[in-house]
Amino acid sequence: MKYCERCVYPKVSVNLELDSEGVCSSCRTFEKFKATPSQIWEKKKKKFEEIIANSKKSGVSNYDCVIPVSGGKDSYFQAHVIVSEFGLKPLLVTYHGNNYLPEGDYNRDRMRQVFDADHLVFGPSVEVLKKLNRIGFKKMGDMNWHAHCGIVTYPIIAAVKFNIPLIIWGEVAWDISGMFDPDDFVEFSARVRHEHYVRGYEWSDMVNNDPKDRLTEKDMLWAKYPSDEEILKVGARGLYIGNFFRWDPNNHVKLVQKKYGWKAKEGQFERTYRKFSNLDDRYENGAHDLMKFIKFGYGRASDHASKDIRDGYMTREQGVAMVKKYDHVISKDLYYWLEYVGMSEKEFWRIADTFRDPRVWRIESGQWVKDNIWGGSSAYGPVHLNVKQIKAYKERQKKINRII
Repeated sequence: MKYCERCVYPKVSVNLELDSEGVCSSCRTFEKFKATPSQIWEKKKKKFEEIIANSKKSGVSNYDCVIPVSGGKDSYFQAHVIVSEFGLKPLLVTYHGNNYLPEGDYNRDRMRQVFDADHLVFGPSVEVLKKLNRIGFKKMGDMNWHAHCGIVTYPIIAAVKFNIPLIIWGEVAWDISGMFDPDDFVEFSARVRHEHYVRGYEWSDMVNNDPKDRLTEKDMLWAKYPSDEEILKVGARGLYIGNFFRWDPNNHVKLVQKKYGWKAKEGQFERTYRKFSNLDDRYENGAHDLMKFIKFGYGRASDHASKDIRDGYMTREQGVAMVKKYDHVISKDLYYWLEYVGMSEKEFWRIADTFRDPRVWRIESGQWVKDNIWGGSSAYGPVHLNVKQIKAYKERQKKINRII
């Protein structure tokens, strides 16, 4: 495991690159955004105003735009900019994955009270969602595939259905992987959706004849991305508001709490120190994030600390302490999920272990061991693979080490 010298991300995080000074590509990209002068941000804002004005001139829709929302802090910030600052009439669109925390339910339902906006909330049947949790976990080690798919599919379905050309997304992914520079005006695309959000899988990959988890095409209608012809007919275009305005989640929280009564989590999460992220799905901070640690050896506390280090809210030393405290924790959310989908803990670990990245994990005396950001290595639980699987895993590890 190699870690960035400035934040707490390991090199395996979404294929980051470390430069000669040991600083990751994400931190380097953040430097460029931070150094962007105010006059450039003013130009970006004017460009956004022009796009909005041209969209309104077209007069093809009763709604000015679609805003995909979960009810989280970023959703409120998007709606604040569009409704309160620009005076537009959006259609808010939510994919409901069925596992909101109480605060998340409150924030989501409050949106149409505090913003002058209609709100369309869609959720697949709970039975389908439970099946997709199990299928996604077994196929790719991700029980939240359905949520990633729904979030980037149903808003586009709504835009096509209601003939709304403009879709306003929130954050650009530059702060996670360093993929984009300040001059890159990133737009949402079917390719990004397919390759990144839905991991290369589509609705048809979930349709099956499994006796327990059988799904049909009718169960997955909400996951069917509109055709190119349908999108071109409407002229649907997805913009990221983070292209045009400085993005700081901590400031967003202060703004939406004061202006709209948005609520953070009342208690403490077990796997991260932040209380204002992922209230729309308890598994993002719990079981889903545990799988990220099992796969790649880092978790949501690393995500949050890296962002907060770059924004100046904590030092790297403080970030390392957060990683040490939270990243490895097996939270109660795992057992909530096991009961939800009807799976034993033994089966969970048997499947989960097969997704461990050989670049990160090694087997020593029947334990999973990895290198830590604070130095040295530690064991994190027993190996649940059988003898044949252990042999295959070690062979993969040798092959990867030869490539590296």
